Amino acid sequence: QVQPVESGGGLVQFGGSLRLSCAASGRTFSRCAMGWFRQAPGKEREFVAAISWIGGRTGYADSVKGRFTISRDNAENTVYLQMNSLQPDDTAVYYCAAKPSGLRPSYVYIEDDEYDYWGQGTQVTVSS
Repeated sequence: QVQPVESGGGLVQFGGSLRLSCAASGRTFSRCAMGWFRQAPGKEREFVAAISWIGGRTGYADSVKGRFTISRDNAENTVYLQMNSLQPDDTAVYYCAAKPSGLRPSYVYIEDDEYDYWGQGTQVTVSS
C-alpha cells in the first residue's frame, strides 16, 4: 500500500512559482512510478507530469513542458513538482498518484487509469 499526501499548493500571481510535494507512506514507494494530474472546475482530470521508478525518466503534458519539472527523492519517499511561469490556466486541484511498476521499472505512465493510489489533492490558484 502507498498513500500519497500532497502539499505546497496555494495562491500565486501570474508568472510566479510553486513547488508541490507528494510524500508517500508505505515501503513500496521507491518501486512506484509517480505522476501528477490536475483537475480544473468543470473539466476532466488531465495528465501533468510523470516519472519512472528506475532511471528517472520523465514525461510532461505539452501545456507544461519547459515550465514544470518533476523529480523524486526515494530516500525521502517524496516526489516534487516544480512549477514556474504559472498562468491562470494552471489553476486546478493537483493530484499525486502512484503506480507500482515492478514489471516495467523504466516506464512513464501518463494515463490516470493506470495509477493505483491517489492523494486527496492540493489547490493551486494563479491570479491574473
